[in-house]
Amino acid sequence: MSPQPGLRTGSSPLAVRMRPTSLDEVAGQRHLLRPGSPLVALASGTEAQRGSTSVILWGPPGTGKTTLAQAIAHSSGRRFVELSAVTAGVRDVRQVMEQAMSDRDLYGTSTVLFLDEIHRFTKAQQDALLPGVENGWVILVAATTENPSFSVIAPLLSRSLLLTLEPLSDDDLGLLIDRAVTDPRGLNGAVRLDDGARAALIRLASGDARRALTSLEAAAVSVASTNEGEELPTVTAEAVAQAVDRALLRYDRNGDEHYDVISAFIKSVRGSDVDAALHYLARMIEAGEDPRFIARRVIISAAEDIGMADPHALPMAVAAADAVQFIGMPEGRIPLAEAVVYLATAPKSNAAYTALDAAIADVRAGKIGRVPKHLRDAHYPGAKRLGHGKGYKYSHDSDIGVVRQQYLPDVLTGTRYYTPTNHGNERDVSARLEKLRAIIDGTPPAPQAPATPAAPPAAPSSVAPAADSDVVVS
Repeated sequence: MSPQPGLRTGSSPLAVRMRPTSLDEVAGQRHLLRPGSPLVALASGTEAQRGSTSVILWGPPGTGKTTLAQAIAHSSGRRFVELSAVTAGVRDVRQVMEQAMSDRDLYGTSTVLFLDEIHRFTKAQQDALLPGVENGWVILVAATTENPSFSVIAPLLSRSLLLTLEPLSDDDLGLLIDRAVTDPRGLNGAVRLDDGARAALIRLASGDARRALTSLEAAAVSVASTNEGEELPTVTAEAVAQAVDRALLRYDRNGDEHYDVISAFIKSVRGSDVDAALHYLARMIEAGEDPRFIARRVIISAAEDIGMADPHALPMAVAAADAVQFIGMPEGRIPLAEAVVYLATAPKSNAAYTALDAAIADVRAGKIGRVPKHLRDAHYPGAKRLGHGKGYKYSHDSDIGVVRQQYLPDVLTGTRYYTPTNHGNERDVSARLEKLRAIIDGTPPAPQAPATPAAPPAAPSSVAPAADSDVVVS
């Protein structure tokens, strides 16, 4: 079958054809395109209004970094040169600099150099950009998906303005999709898009415009080729799923499914079911959930459900969140998976935060009391005359680093908030805490329960023995 008019089989991809030619056509990034902003100044029409500051655009894939660079060049009438750090070398950069200097001196034309994936340039390659940027031979617009603080040399960062791009909203993606269906540069009305397909494309795109348009084009070509003779083929949600070879998950990031899945995820980690936790993690990732949201919930789970039973859980969760922010998706799923497996299999305790909640309840109920005088600040003039600090015992002067001393206000003397469990690390904390409290309060430690007599050896069995209690019990 011949392709429908507008599908342009064999031509440039739809995402390239639909690239805006001016800043007015750009969807999203409104925070960077306000009147008078640096990007708008760079694209201004008159020489007097034009900005000349080099910029570094940092954001996830498909958020419009290349689009903004080209729109700036086209809107301002400047010469536009595009290089990719994947293929370009120092020689290519120097050639651009020499040509830019010549064009400026001979014709008064300034050059915008768009350098994609600048984080792939070595330090020496980035150094080659400095003379042109510093002397104004080129206006550098560099794009990166990695944190420029780690991937761009400091001299180049200090000479450029760092602008952060955000993933496109669902409304922004919907606008792009609708425009691509009807625009002569796009599908030119060659197919009809039903509401389910539109919602599916938005959901699968996860804030990435390029992914949305690529999926739309694949689905449009598919329905056009399988519905020969139909006057206006219709793209459905099923057609989108088949075209992109990906299940359309029922997952509304603003609806019940969002809350149901994250709730099941947290409860699976808390319940130590690592397989269920990984299942719900996979559902969120595949549905396009914001990985930063997932990482935040992992951190909360580490503090709330594991706590002092395994003090390494929280650093592990924070490290996973940092890794996701640093490397982005899809690779970010790897540290997330590692953290989730660690948390789900770790011993569990909520004793630390429930202890704080109990203390907060007392404070709100008015059980606060005055700070004991020996603990009050004695550094300001006149404090000692008031008795502040008098009788305070410095713990480090003791051989064991702990002294008998009142710390709580009188009204709360003897109050116990923190009750550690016998799970994981808190088993050791519990024994140590009992001794600490005995020394601080000046009371003998509670008598220890007699040891349970050892059971007689069990009869040989082919069944493997159970794991240690600190592994099984959580």
